[in-house]
Amino acid sequence: MPSPAHADSPTAQPPGPGAVDALISQARQLRSRVDAVLGESVSDAEDPRLRWQRALCDLAVHQLDDLGTHLGQLREGFALDTPVAALPHGSAGAREADVRFAGAALPDAAAVGALGRAGSAEWDLLTDGAQWSNELYRIFGRSPQDGPLTLDELPSWLFSEDQQLLTEMVTGCLVDGRPIDGEFRIVRADGTVRTVHMVGEPVFAADGGTISMWAVIRDVSDLRRSQRVLRETRDSLERHRQIAQTERRLAVELQEAVLPPWRGGLRFPQEGGATTMDLAARYLPASTSGLIGGDWYDAMQLPDGSSLLTVGDLTGHGVAATSGMAMLLGALRGMAVAGLAPGALMSSLNDLLDTAAQPALGSALCCRYEPAERVLHWAQAGHPAPLLFRNGTGRVLDAPEGMLLGASSGARYAQASEQLFPGDILLLYTDGLVPQRAPHHPTSGGSAERLLAIAPLLNGARSAQDCLRMVAEEFDLPDRPDDACVLIARIA
Repeated sequence: MPSPAHADSPTAQPPGPGAVDALISQARQLRSRVDAVLGESVSDAEDPRLRWQRALCDLAVHQLDDLGTHLGQLREGFALDTPVAALPHGSAGAREADVRFAGAALPDAAAVGALGRAGSAEWDLLTDGAQWSNELYRIFGRSPQDGPLTLDELPSWLFSEDQQLLTEMVTGCLVDGRPIDGEFRIVRADGTVRTVHMVGEPVFAADGGTISMWAVIRDVSDLRRSQRVLRETRDSLERHRQIAQTERRLAVELQEAVLPPWRGGLRFPQEGGATTMDLAARYLPASTSGLIGGDWYDAMQLPDGSSLLTVGDLTGHGVAATSGMAMLLGALRGMAVAGLAPGALMSSLNDLLDTAAQPALGSALCCRYEPAERVLHWAQAGHPAPLLFRNGTGRVLDAPEGMLLGASSGARYAQASEQLFPGDILLLYTDGLVPQRAPHHPTSGGSAERLLAIAPLLNGARSAQDCLRMVAEEFDLPDRPDDACVLIARIA
């Protein structure tokens, strides 16, 4: 910022008016586009991401206003009613020209918002007088008839904790010849608080003594408010990110502690060492969500020699869903060991979920396989029925009646039975296994139909693990929208 002492120094020539007009036009268009984005945004106090986006738009608007102001100055030069030649050397009016807004640089609304945000002042140390621009009176909420504030009066308008800062800046400028550059808060006569940024320099006499001090004071209240909102929303997003990371870690640990520990194949033996069932299962996480869902699978051999097979899905994601899943799966295991049939077991699970502290809905499938008769007894609660593959073809088992768990108090669940044969393959899954496709997709269809289409592949499998690998190769997609579980049982 040049001072009067440098008046004789050579100055760079400003760019031509055509180039500046082009920049002003681009700034105006960009400002209008940001205004449009800001107008379309929905303010939601509960969503930190939306608050973050709106704060960014607000900040961009203020900065584009400033850009338009400076470009307008560049084009118009000293656009004052009084000719530049008639202004006193180093006067407040001349300094005001450095910051005056040329309204043509922005659309009308933006020009109105920018007017009055910056003003200039000069304090004469010899006469103790002061000159203020009209804009500076507006910033301070003061009438020109009241006259400008002297350097001695100025600190009384500041917050008490900011007064020392102003004193140090003024002293450094007048005594040591240092430029002024700092911010402070003023309290206007109507009680409103504004944040202003002051820059200035001392004006020297021929003998090197300081004769006056001039400054440009800019109202940056809106800009600082936008920056504060931006900072607060950024901090809020960071806290949400840390909370989400912690929740995901807890959900993963809980899921790993509850789901069966076996990752390879599992075989249930009969008395004498013969295998009754060969099993394989897998949890498939979603690719589009950082949270773990409430899907589960389980298989266990019961004390009477029968086998429990189950899959299910509790609504929601995160710790709440996985803790609810853990509760249901623990209860299911206990009731199965106690000998409850699948239909009665589903009714008890429904009552448990209906009276839980955190209401939720869930779907489930529970099967009890009797190896001596090779009969599968099963019940479902709003869940896809098991698929049975035999001799290269597949079909959906006829489902007994059963509504979602937690949907109605006292619900009762029917039970079905199916005769199985050696070599049969059962496929149990949650509905996230097969992502839904648009109706016009050439291979669109229900989840069951698309799974049944792999029957010829499964016919050549030698184990449940081979079957699981084939299913995963077909349906474990990188863009999976929801998590899923799949459990395959091959009858020996």
